[in-house]
Amino acid sequence: MLSKEVNLKKMSKENREHSPIYSGRYLYKRLPKYELPEESVSPRTAYQLIKDELHLDGQATLNLASFVTTWMEPEAECLIKETLNKNFVDRDEYPQSQVIQERCVNILARLFNAPEGEKFVGTGTIGSSEAVMLGGLSYKWKWRDRRKKENKDSSRPNIVMSTGVQVVWLKFAKYFDVEARLIPVKEGCYTFPPKEMANYVDENTIAVVGILGVTETGQFDPIKEINDTLLKINKKNGWDVPVHVDAASGGFIAPFIYPKLKWDFRLPLVKGINVSGHKYGLVYPGIGWMIWRGENQLPEDLIFHINYLGGNQPTFTLNFSKGSSHLLAQYYNFLRLGREGYRNIVQSLHENALYIGKSLVDSGKFELLSDQESLPVVTARLKEDPHRVFTISENLRKKGWIVPAYTMPPDAEQVQVLRVVVREGLSRDMADLLLKDIFDLLDGKPLQQKEGPKGKQHRVC
Repeated sequence: MLSKEVNLKKMSKENREHSPIYSGRYLYKRLPKYELPEESVSPRTAYQLIKDELHLDGQATLNLASFVTTWMEPEAECLIKETLNKNFVDRDEYPQSQVIQERCVNILARLFNAPEGEKFVGTGTIGSSEAVMLGGLSYKWKWRDRRKKENKDSSRPNIVMSTGVQVVWLKFAKYFDVEARLIPVKEGCYTFPPKEMANYVDENTIAVVGILGVTETGQFDPIKEINDTLLKINKKNGWDVPVHVDAASGGFIAPFIYPKLKWDFRLPLVKGINVSGHKYGLVYPGIGWMIWRGENQLPEDLIFHINYLGGNQPTFTLNFSKGSSHLLAQYYNFLRLGREGYRNIVQSLHENALYIGKSLVDSGKFELLSDQESLPVVTARLKEDPHRVFTISENLRKKGWIVPAYTMPPDAEQVQVLRVVVREGLSRDMADLLLKDIFDLLDGKPLQQKEGPKGKQHRVC
């Protein structure tokens, strides 16, 4: 989010400064909020000021708007804390972190059924957004190099996707001068429509993007159908347009509970997959991954080689310095959970999502937009007075629940929905409490206000 200049002249002194806290036990005079203080304060004072202010944030466990992980095991948290000072890019100093990234890339590529013999490659990123940028750049470079070899114009690249894509794809298109060709989703069908693809793909298309887990509904785009349709288009026109799968959320869902679903490198046109480790990879933010089907999919021209940290170090990232801690936490999860652990967790989340969805439908008041073969997400709209979802969302916040209400993408924006993202921490008992609060609101019953933090919490981590 962008932050703007604060006009201090128009702000009262009370709002510009931190007041003494706990009757002067920790802070005896005011501290400026928007300017660097002239003097130091004790560690306890700085800690307590910030900790108390953060009570105004929502409670992470009740944030059902976000796909991002909000709980990890204590051992994982210890590992993160112990490695916060490791800068991953300094591979000469921290070589084992690089080794562990290589293990993670191998685990993910094989999880996504990378074919033998094509020598897959991949990299860890700050999140799936950086992974999308790197993947998009590789497609643009491959397309441009191919056009130059054919002595054809390479000044008008485009990328084809549905209006259901996450905003990062629009950022990629704008930042890197690629035309975004958006196929509209329509009411009743909120995933990529492969039959429409022929009207959007041409010789300047660098890639077609399919989503394994649409943000609004949790549904999976029909990746196999996209692949098969594009194969015919390519063959007819002599093109070589690839498919990229944005598996930010679904990449850690489908392999474990939908193993027969073909969406990954089993499909010949799928050349790259991005996935978010800090969503259903079960790691705190931020960690993401970009995996290419083969090393020939990543143009050498995009890779930089540096030696000023010691030794020759190839790098392909948008961000240079980054911590090793969350990458190591990802490897912790791989070792700790294995296929069995991930499968059990994902199955449990899926069952809770089905339970919430069925309860909403059985009430007779809601209609589901999400479906069974999808992310553990419940997206529903009211059958009567559909605009009321915004009032429900607003009132649920009074109890602490963060359940977003929004309109669907363009061409379906008349559809207004509530969405519940089921993550670890949302137990069946909590689901029942959420449902009770939703139904109480529909019946006109007031919700009991959540209580604020009790007493002074002074414990230092």
